[in-house]
Amino acid sequence: MNNTKYVFVTGGVTSSLGKGIIAASLAKLVQERGYSVTIQKLDPYINIDPGTLNPYEHGECYVTDDGAETDLDLGHYERFLNIPTSQANNVTTGRIYQSVINKERKGEFLGKTVQVIPHITDEIKNRIQILGNTGDYDIVITEIGGTIGDIESLPYVEAVRQLQWELGEENVIVIHLTLVPYLAAAGELKTKPTQHSVKMLMQSGVSPDILVCRSEYEINDTIKRKLALFCNVKKQDVIQSLDAETIYDVPNLMFQEGLDYVVLEKLRLSTRKQPKLKAWNKFVEKHKNPTSEIEIGLVGKYVELHDSYKSITEAFIHAGAANKTKVNVRWIHSEELTPDNAAGKLEGLDGVLVAPGFGDRGIEGKIAAVQYVRENNIPFLGICLGMQMAVIEFARNVLGLSDANSIEMNSSTSNPVINLMEEQKNVTEKGGTMRLGAWGCQLTQDSKAFEIYKDELISERHRHRYEFNNSYKEKIEAGGMKATGTNPKTGLVEIVEIPTHPWFVGVQYHPEYKSTVLNPHPLFVNFIKASLKQSKK
Repeated sequence: MNNTKYVFVTGGVTSSLGKGIIAASLAKLVQERGYSVTIQKLDPYINIDPGTLNPYEHGECYVTDDGAETDLDLGHYERFLNIPTSQANNVTTGRIYQSVINKERKGEFLGKTVQVIPHITDEIKNRIQILGNTGDYDIVITEIGGTIGDIESLPYVEAVRQLQWELGEENVIVIHLTLVPYLAAAGELKTKPTQHSVKMLMQSGVSPDILVCRSEYEINDTIKRKLALFCNVKKQDVIQSLDAETIYDVPNLMFQEGLDYVVLEKLRLSTRKQPKLKAWNKFVEKHKNPTSEIEIGLVGKYVELHDSYKSITEAFIHAGAANKTKVNVRWIHSEELTPDNAAGKLEGLDGVLVAPGFGDRGIEGKIAAVQYVRENNIPFLGICLGMQMAVIEFARNVLGLSDANSIEMNSSTSNPVINLMEEQKNVTEKGGTMRLGAWGCQLTQDSKAFEIYKDELISERHRHRYEFNNSYKEKIEAGGMKATGTNPKTGLVEIVEIPTHPWFVGVQYHPEYKSTVLNPHPLFVNFIKASLKQSKK
C-alpha cells in the first residue's frame, strides 16, 4: 500500500511571496527529520514548458538531468534538498491539456464529451501522484503557481479538493501563503487581505490547514488569534514569515515558527527526530561572515531581470561561502559593451563570467569582454554561449580569422568555428528539441578541468543547439586554446582552456544547474578562488 502524504502550497493576496522558498524550506526541515521528500511545481500557463519563454517573461529556464526544461523554482528545490528533480517535478497547464487532447484523439475516452471535470482534473491528479506512486517518497510537496482567484489555477484547486476527499485529510493538507501588509497611515498590520484570500480559496471547496503569513513586521498573538478565528484554523497553525536577510535563513525561521512540526502533526507522522541543520548552518555562517570580498562581472543579454541568471548567482553564493568570500556581482549588459569601452566597463573586476543566451543581440559585446579578460589575464568563465564567444574571439584575434563566427549569428560566414549540431539540422520545432539534460564529458589529465573535478569522466547538464566545429580544432589548439573536455561518444568539445592564461575556462554545459548548498560546484569554487587571488594582486 502506498502511504505517501501530500502537502499543497497555494498563494494569496499577491504573487511573488516566495511559495517556492517556503516549500523548499519545509522540505529541508522534514528531510532533516529523516523523511524522504520531493517537491513539484504546477504552473498554470498554457506553454508546454518554460523552454520557449523569453527570460524577461519567466526568468531562467532550469534543466534537469533527464532533459526537462522547467521553472526556475526547481533550482531552489535542488539547491535546498541536494537531490535531483525530473520531468515529473514540473507540470504546466499546456502539458495537461496536450495529454488530454492526445488521449481524446486516440479514442481513449470512448466518445465521451471531454470536460475540465473530470478529464482535466483527473490528469492533474495523475501528474501530482506520479512521484508519490513510485514509493520513493514519504512526502510530496506541491507548489501551485499563480495566486488564488486566478482563472487559470481553478482546475488545480479543484484537483486538490478532490484529492483531499479521495485520500483523506490525514494524507493531504494545504498551506496557504498570504501577505499581511502594514498600513503606515494606520500604523498597523491589516488582516483583511488574508481573510478575503482564504474566503476565495474556501469558495473553491478547499480550506487551508495552515496559514503562512508574509510580513515586514512581527505578527503578534492578537493578530494570530484574529486570523485563526476568521480563517477557520487553529492559532498554532498561523505561521509568520518575516522578511529574511537571505533565502538561506528561511529554513531556520520556519523551524523556529514550528512549520514542520504542525505539518507532520496534521499528517500523523512522528515528530520525535529534531532537525539539526548542521551542514546547512555551517554554510549560512560562512556566507554571512566572509573574510574577503571580490567583484565579478556578469556579462549577459538579460541583465535587467536578475532571475534570468538565478542559478549562476546562487552558484556564486555557494562558491563564495566555500572560499569565505563575499561575491559582489557587477551586472553588465553585453549590448552596451564595445572594444572601445570594454576597459572602462570591466575595470577593477576580479573575474568575469560571460553568460548563456540565444540569438545575435549583444554578441559583439560578449566577444569584446572575452578579448579584454584574455589580454589582461583576468579570470574568465564562459558558459554555453559564453564558451562559444571565447572560441570566436580567439579565432578572430589570435588566429587572424577576422570573420570567424557562429552559424547561429551569421549563416554565411566563411569561418564557422561554431556550427549547428548535426542532429539539429532537420529540427523545425523549437520546444524541447535542443540537446538537453545530462551528458558525459571526458577530461584530459593535464588540464585545469581535471585539476578542478579530480575525475576523468564527469556528467553535466546541457541546453544548446550549436557546437564547437571540430574542423577547426587542430588550428585552434595549435594557436594555444586547448579542448580539454569532450563527449566520449560524439567527440563534441565540451571544455576549452588557455593554459598560458592564469584562469581561462569555457564550458558548453551549464555547471550552475548542479551547484547546491551542500555541494558547491567545483568549477565555480575554483573560479572564485582564482578571482580572489586576482583581487590580492
